[in-house]
Amino acid sequence: MSKNESGAAPQRSSLHRRSFLNGSVAAAVTAASLVGGTAAARASDAKPAASGLKAGAGRAAIDIPSSLLPLDNFTTVHDDLYVRILLLENGSRRIALVVLELTSISAEALADMRSVITKAAGAETADIVVTVTHTFSAPHVTPVGNGAGTARFVQLITEATSTAIAAAVEGLRSARVGYGTGTCDVNVNRDVLTADGWWLGTGEAGPSDKSVGVTRFDDLDGNPIAVLMNYGVQSSVMMESVMANGDLPISADLAGAAARHVEKQYDDEVVGLFLVGSCGDQSPAFRSKRYTIDKDRNWSQVDAQDAGWLLLTVQGERLGTEVVRVSETIRTSGGGAASALRLVTDSVTVDTVKTGLPTQPTKSHEFTPDATADVPIWALQVGDGVFVGVEPELSTDTALGIKKHSPFPHTAVLSMLEGGSKNMAESRSYARITYEAMDSSYAQGSAETVAAKIGDLLDSLRG
Repeated sequence: MSKNESGAAPQRSSLHRRSFLNGSVAAAVTAASLVGGTAAARASDAKPAASGLKAGAGRAAIDIPSSLLPLDNFTTVHDDLYVRILLLENGSRRIALVVLELTSISAEALADMRSVITKAAGAETADIVVTVTHTFSAPHVTPVGNGAGTARFVQLITEATSTAIAAAVEGLRSARVGYGTGTCDVNVNRDVLTADGWWLGTGEAGPSDKSVGVTRFDDLDGNPIAVLMNYGVQSSVMMESVMANGDLPISADLAGAAARHVEKQYDDEVVGLFLVGSCGDQSPAFRSKRYTIDKDRNWSQVDAQDAGWLLLTVQGERLGTEVVRVSETIRTSGGGAASALRLVTDSVTVDTVKTGLPTQPTKSHEFTPDATADVPIWALQVGDGVFVGVEPELSTDTALGIKKHSPFPHTAVLSMLEGGSKNMAESRSYARITYEAMDSSYAQGSAETVAAKIGDLLDSLRG
């Protein structure tokens, strides 16, 4: 499928984690294929002016009442989940970047959100880019036909989206953009060798990208509007950690803690957006419910329960502090027409394999390709920076290779776009038979094929 510079981001069915991730190959291939859509009409009262880069940002909590619980086995709310939106404009085009503090989200819910954003902001449906932070302490957003609770949850997400986009439209103003890079050590490779094969744990010797990319948007008076952070880690500090009283709490986890730290440092005058990077083989360095490996390489799990919240607070603060430090060194520039704003899409066909939900390590696993799927690619250029990503969880080496060969001085590699899908592991994972490889619906070599296609796309954008 050819590149679409009009930004025709495809509408697709979303693949989800846990039990409903384990579908037939035919279903996975169908969900991975592109479906064209017709761009929605602009709202008559929200048409953009025809000059220069503008930016506005908004956020809103997803207000989950206690009456809706339990939901997807979650029994209480520890901290709010947020919808955050960055609205960009240059000339006659508006592009919305939406960040949801969720694990995944259904195509049905995405369509509802896009409808709200199009009506409020005048952005074309294809110019609305959605990503999730991949917090595992949030209910999955499944099709509303799965029950009244799910339907109500989707409604609450849509209401938060409406509030967030209204704030972004109201705050839209001439803007400048700047980029910076820092270093933060709160992620760790999660692949470890056990007596039974490769499994999950703390793989200190494995690759891990400690860099954190920071983007800041200011108005022309130098007042910050939004701070974006791109970091390779799953938000899973509190994943499946059950409290002493039996509660399973909802939490925005690491991504949410880092974003809220940034926002509070700026007295809530900015919106902090966490863009999850190469998270497939990365977990937080310290987790509440964690895997341990003994001297004989036997694995087990222990749960810190309520004590896990301290681990979350410290790591979120550490990541957020580094983001703020870098943000304060950024000098924004390129206001007005000088800042290019482009959203292009492309796709590449890869082989697929049968997949399941791995529950333990193994030394043998069949990875036989049996079908193909189209993998969509999104690339958003803002000035000298580019945000490029896909639905699957990419691994560290894949993202590092993309950044190394990118012609842009500032490149953010994203996973979990359009609601997210399963892992897309690099070739070494298949040789080792890691969790990422067994969890993937993509065949060996897919990540390398996607990375090469992304390289071509970025070269064409820069050229």
